[in-house]
Amino acid sequence: MAKKTRNKPYPIKHYVKIMIIISFTVLVLDFVISFASIFIVKQQSTRYLQDTADLYINRINHDFAYINHYMGWTLANDDTLNMMNAYGLNSTPFIKANENLYKRFTELQKNYGQEYNFFFYLKNQSFFLNCAPMSISYTDYRKLKDQIVSYIEDKNLFEKFYSKWTPVLAGGKYYIINIVPYYNRYLVALISADNLIRPLRQINLGEAGYASLVDIQGRNLSTPISESQTSPPESKAYSVLDFLRSGRTVSNEFSNATFSVKMVIKFGAFEKIVIAQLLIMLLFFIVVFVLSAVMLLFRKRVLGPIRSFSRNLARINLGEAPADIKNGKIIELEQANAQFKDLVEQIKTFKIAMYEQELEKQRIRLDYMKLQIKPHFFLNCLTSIYSMAQIQMYEEIENMAMSTSKYFRYIFQNGENFVRLEDEIEHARTYLNIQKSRYQGAFSYRIEQSEDTIGTMVPPLMLQTFIENSIKYAVSRDRELQITLTVFKRIRASEEEMTVIRIADTGPGFPPDILEKLANGEPFMQTGGSRIGIMNVLQRLNLLYRQKANVGFTNGEDGGACVTIALPPLTRTDEQPKEV
Repeated sequence: MAKKTRNKPYPIKHYVKIMIIISFTVLVLDFVISFASIFIVKQQSTRYLQDTADLYINRINHDFAYINHYMGWTLANDDTLNMMNAYGLNSTPFIKANENLYKRFTELQKNYGQEYNFFFYLKNQSFFLNCAPMSISYTDYRKLKDQIVSYIEDKNLFEKFYSKWTPVLAGGKYYIINIVPYYNRYLVALISADNLIRPLRQINLGEAGYASLVDIQGRNLSTPISESQTSPPESKAYSVLDFLRSGRTVSNEFSNATFSVKMVIKFGAFEKIVIAQLLIMLLFFIVVFVLSAVMLLFRKRVLGPIRSFSRNLARINLGEAPADIKNGKIIELEQANAQFKDLVEQIKTFKIAMYEQELEKQRIRLDYMKLQIKPHFFLNCLTSIYSMAQIQMYEEIENMAMSTSKYFRYIFQNGENFVRLEDEIEHARTYLNIQKSRYQGAFSYRIEQSEDTIGTMVPPLMLQTFIENSIKYAVSRDRELQITLTVFKRIRASEEEMTVIRIADTGPGFPPDILEKLANGEPFMQTGGSRIGIMNVLQRLNLLYRQKANVGFTNGEDGGACVTIALPPLTRTDEQPKEV
């Protein structure tokens, strides 16, 4: 009876139903997997663009702050404007002072870009002129001149622009201006909104994506069109692909300014990928229906050979000789469809896993590069040297130049996974000396290393991350900060000798929410970038020491943050080069 049930032949309609069910299941699974993959990639792309926008905002904020400080310092301390204000417009002292002012602001323009324009206004003499080469047309210059002078004369309106970067509209085009006053003379910095947003427009935001500056009312200050577009994106009716067409908006505000950045990302490529996959599956579905129709139409001619082929295959698998049997079942088609479904699921699962690993590797690579290369730190060093040169602090200039050279030589010559602990400590000392030159009397430090730790190999640029975090969040003008770096050996419970590095300060300590996330190993985002550096170091330690390294974050009883790093001894496998 059981044998008859196993050999019972089924009608061709039975196999047609099985093929349709399998095809529909594969189609639905492909659709779900495609949407899940696109959602994951969207999240990663949005995170990358958010980090890019943060870097851009930080750079512009630094430029704005320095330019504003430079103009204020020039108004208050430079005798050039005093001389111009004291003499007539056509006098020789006035002309020489004007040439000197022009040279100084031309150098400032070279450092921060030709897009910045600088002007000065002497209210007593009603004299308005540029003090650096202009990148705007003469027509726009005349309109901006009349508008800026009217702002200065109107005290109520002038309060809006007082030492603050504010957008103004002139000739149908928006400009960002900053007016710095000092008694009856004024310095004005100006840049086109389109020039300010140009770096972000070089990023690929999709066919319909764009980057723009917006004011506090949400109005666009620059043309909201990406580099690949020639006209604004048209609105479309709602469809099933709205999830794919819908974009992500990333925005960030500038400090000491009344406008912000807005980036709209349109993922048009994902829509094409899903459409292509749907067309492929639809073609497969059509083939199934056509094959079913052919099987129904020619079942007498097709069914017999398929049954014979199935029986022959079964006999071959059993090691028997094939035989010509007229009656049989098309079991292989069902098995082939089931195996095909499993194969598709395995391939797509593997693709998603590999793609996520590649995205994670690229993110770690990007964070490591951001930790290594910090243009604003380099510019701050040069600015400090320039300031020392102005007041003829020659010995300090020599020390600062040597420390800066050693700092960047260590960064750019270091390409290994591990360096000597002495070199890493020396690099930390160099970094602290540079910061002491910048923050005179704001902090002091002490470094202690036991002799049994000499020659230990550690990952590069590990100590600077935590020391930089202490200086950034703990340095205060109210009291002197104490930073202590201690290195020693310790044997833990497993009788394994550990190298312990402890970095402590006397600052306010970690905020409770940050300390909780660090203790739990939870990821978090931070606009300034220092928290990203900490998470990057933790990931590198986990990769290089195979989850054996331990990093603890605590606050002292009397205040202050403390970071304790325990590193196990390296094996030969650990010392092999790895891609981090």
